[in-house]
Amino acid sequence: MTPDLAFIAYPEFVADVQAVSAALEAEGWIPDHIVGIGRGGLVPAVYLSHRTGISLLSVDYSSSVPSFAGELMEKLAVATREGRKILLVDDINDSGGTIEALRKSLIDHGAVGTCVRVAVLIDNQRSRAKVDYRSRTIDRLIDKRWFVFPWEAMAERRTLLEEAEAVPERLA
Repeated sequence: MTPDLAFIAYPEFVADVQAVSAALEAEGWIPDHIVGIGRGGLVPAVYLSHRTGISLLSVDYSSSVPSFAGELMEKLAVATREGRKILLVDDINDSGGTIEALRKSLIDHGAVGTCVRVAVLIDNQRSRAKVDYRSRTIDRLIDKRWFVFPWEAMAERRTLLEEAEAVPERLA
């Protein structure tokens, strides 16, 4: 079965970032740093940083380069112990693997859990990881679309299909 590629239009992406920003503002929780999770969370984090005026940091999780993110995670953990608040930003919380791994890394480095929150544009309600802020929610039991964000639309169609087919449990 060919994956159903769901291209997210640029105005829809901007509206998603604005919704996350509004949720932060409504709650009054203001992070000291926005941390974009590479690759997919980098662009939303940049936009959210510009929208809120909050400084931006980034951590590369998707490259799977051993210990690449470790030094930054340690620095972020220290920042939370000093009372600074960190907002991790990703494009989608699908399985929850990325968010869980980063939270675990922060905790393993001694982070104060109450100083760390997570925001995503799309949140799978069945994910094993829970997020604090989202623009919209999906249910993977029902919604099998493979979301293609504006920056991912630069890839060739076959690449997008290969990426989707690499995780059949999300599409079946």
